[in-house]
Amino acid sequence: MATDEKLRLGVNIDHVATVRNARGGDYPDPLRAAKIAEEAGADGITAHLREDRRHISDADIDGLMDVLSVPLNFEMAATEEMQAIALRHKPHAVCIVPEKREERTTEGGLEVAREENRLAHFIAPLREVGCRVSIFIAADARQIDAAARIGAQIIELHTGAYCDAHAEGRIKDRDREYQSLREMSAYAHSLGLEVHAGHGLTYETVKPIAAFPEVKELNIGHFLIGEAIFLGLAPAIVEMRRLMDEARGEAYRSVG
Repeated sequence: MATDEKLRLGVNIDHVATVRNARGGDYPDPLRAAKIAEEAGADGITAHLREDRRHISDADIDGLMDVLSVPLNFEMAATEEMQAIALRHKPHAVCIVPEKREERTTEGGLEVAREENRLAHFIAPLREVGCRVSIFIAADARQIDAAARIGAQIIELHTGAYCDAHAEGRIKDRDREYQSLREMSAYAHSLGLEVHAGHGLTYETVKPIAAFPEVKELNIGHFLIGEAIFLGLAPAIVEMRRLMDEARGEAYRSVG
């Protein structure tokens, strides 16, 4: 497979809203962050509207739909409330994620195999109105098979375990997680699914994943918002974009 195709970068702006909500008011504005990300080279914007509205708000989603010229990837739990919001806005893409009130961040992939029938009926109306449906899952063949069966067009592989193992110096675990991601990217692609990846990626961990030829998009948020404190948001995104492009170029040359 050719690997010279540009790898897309989706920038998640949730934690701009987290900072805003820490004091209330309107600052910092997630919509301003989204426009800066767009100008800095983001190919899309990701925002997760949680049930408890802990960061992104309904008004943020309204605003993003109005101001963005790049696609919005609307992350959401598989609830009737979120389905109704997505059907009203009809964003470019919806990514179905697991959600628990007590978690700090999304802790794992969606359990698709045990809920195939419910999820198949849940995503059908979203596809009918033109949304591209993505399922956020672990690098597990059973979950990938289930995602394909229910009619998802895209899977997003959870890279959190790989990134955590790297950060904690657990090299064997990191390498095992990397191998699973590598194999399952290829497997999902073989089933006709578009492959995305994300969660926990940093400058140190992004290049090995960006080199996978089957991966079409990476979604990165928390790290970029953190780096923005030190570098500014635009430079942080430009550096991530550079590393992704570098990894893709190196992978292309290695098979050329």
